[in-house]
Amino acid sequence: MEDRRGEWVVLQVSGEMDLVTSPAVRQHIHDAVAEGRHWLVLDLSEVRFCDSSGVGVLIAARRLMRSCSGRLRLILPPQDAAHGSHVHRVLAALGVRRLFDVYPDLGAATELDGDDEEAAADPLSA
Repeated sequence: MEDRRGEWVVLQVSGEMDLVTSPAVRQHIHDAVAEGRHWLVLDLSEVRFCDSSGVGVLIAARRLMRSCSGRLRLILPPQDAAHGSHVHRVLAALGVRRLFDVYPDLGAATELDGDDEEAAADPLSA
């Protein structure tokens, strides 16, 4: 479920993000932050279903990462993709899709841009 790509912690989520599974996803996010990992990619490309508790985890993760000057990126297939587009539709329907930095694949999500390179050069202080 967890992988590391340079500065990024990648959490692979598959199946459903619902009332039963969302607490485990939330715990993995909190564990990564507790370990000092503040750049997080959530790979949701294999999530078939997401309810309000799953969306709540995503919004809480965004808030947590912002509070520690971290970064959160989501991997979601394009909206028109047959496989994995459910999360895209749910986020768009709730009007929260714009809150997230969304990428089509792991390579794009973990690529450093100018802002990331500056942040990587300046370690976060407690």
